[in-house]
This record gives sequence, C-alpha cells and structure tokens, in this order.
Amino acid sequence: MILTTFFANTTSFLAMASPSAEGGQSGGNPLYMFGMMGLIFLIFWFMIIRPQQKQQKQRKAMIQELKNGDKIVTNGGLFATVKDVHDDKIVAFIAEGVKVEIAKNAIGGVVAKKA
Repeated sequence: MILTTFFANTTSFLAMASPSAEGGQSGGNPLYMFGMMGLIFLIFWFMIIRPQQKQQKQRKAMIQELKNGDKIVTNGGLFATVKDVHDDKIVAFIAEGVKVEIAKNAIGGVVAKKA
C-alpha cells in the first residue's frame, strides 16, 4: 500500500517536472515537493539509519560485557581467549604462552561466552 502510493506520487512528481507545452512552466505545488523529500528521508531513516544505530548499540554492549575467559575473534581474523580487560584494550591469549594486547575497537565479535 505504501509503496504503491510512493510510486504513484513519484511518477506524478516526475510528470510535473517535465517541461510542458506552455513554455516550460509547471504549476506544481512546492509543498508537494517538500512532502516527497520528507517521505524519502523517512524511508532512509527506517531502512538505513535506524538499523545501523541499533547495530552500533549492540556492538558497544558486546564490547562492554567482555570478561575473562570469553573467546573472541578480531577484525583481522585472529581467535583469542580474553585474559584481562582494560579501558581501551584487552589482553588475550592466541596460543599457549602467546599473549597479545588488542584494541577494543578491533574486536569483531564474541565466539563463545565463558560458562
């Protein structure tokens, strides 16, 4: 229903924008154009901006909930086990006796939580 109305309004908007036989002047309502721009903004908001904000909140919560023993994967593809959590970085083991410091913004996700 909404998409049908959107496409009908878009086609009528495009018809208004085409030059007419009266010397290229169209008698369209400028408020109609602002309404269409508002509709396009709402579509972008619900299709792109809002889901991205939701993902950012989930990622921030995931990073704040990290604790000793969680298994993580970095953006570079390294799998590691969290040993210690600091303000802006974590200390993790990637193999027996191999300890690395990883920036929190380089964490791609949590593979498994410590039980």
